[in-house]
Amino acid sequence: MATILKRLVFALSLVCAALASQAPEFAQQYRQRLGGAVDELRAIVAQFDADAMSEKVTREEALSRLQGNADPLASKRAAAMRETIAREERLSRQLQAFSDAGPFQRIGAMMTDVDAGVARRAWQVFEPAVPLTVEGLVSALIGFVLGGGLLRLLIAPFTRRKPAQTTRAA
Repeated sequence: MATILKRLVFALSLVCAALASQAPEFAQQYRQRLGGAVDELRAIVAQFDADAMSEKVTREEALSRLQGNADPLASKRAAAMRETIAREERLSRQLQAFSDAGPFQRIGAMMTDVDAGVARRAWQVFEPAVPLTVEGLVSALIGFVLGGGLLRLLIAPFTRRKPAQTTRAA
């Protein structure tokens, strides 16, 4: 029985390793989506800024004019534009954090300020990859060790050995 459990733990440890090895790949695919989102948001903000400039007002003045407009549509557009500008700034900071991060820091850069929308879309089209980078191999090793350790703890109560019987000398 113990041999079967040991083999099961080893097999499940390999599964944990395979799953953990995908963290760097997901971070990379998330970063690519993040870059696309930043590009689109920058284009929207740039167009708004150009429109404001053509009216000879600053961005903030243009937003205030929209916000103060009696038309509810205009005030909603001001609120939406403020949200777009704030999101562009936040995602640009995260993209810069990815650029500044080393191989093992990229996963942390993603997790510290993850954008739910970008992450959801990255997950929907996520394609696993074979981890050929040091980062992927170390992640796999960590998954193997942590997954195997956790599984060993879980099965420990079921694998206790019976105490050896002592024989009496006659």
